[in-house]
Amino acid sequence: MLPHKTPRGAAALGRMKVFEGIPFPYDQKKRMVVPDALKILRLRDNRKYTVLGDLAKVVGWTRKDVVDRLESKRKEKSQKFFELKQRKIQAREKAQGSQEVAKINTELAKYGF
Repeated sequence: MLPHKTPRGAAALGRMKVFEGIPFPYDQKKRMVVPDALKILRLRDNRKYTVLGDLAKVVGWTRKDVVDRLESKRKEKSQKFFELKQRKIQAREKAQGSQEVAKINTELAKYGF
């Protein structure tokens, strides 16, 4: 809760930005997990909690199904990207072990590469 009636709280409320989904500059960045912010580490078992999307739906927000659908699409796309990345890593490791690549590397080493 923000003390929105005080000047300090009004200024904080003015600086607050809220987005549906992930906005443009941040959707291209790598997502990271901050261990200190994990719910399982921060909250004790006896504490009650809620999710912002559930609260918004209770007060009349009608876009939860849209966000869920877009989130599932994002997860599928992310899974495909991860699998492709893993295949590239495995192919690179396999190629590094082959004798053909070793011959090419020795030739390149002669020229300073």
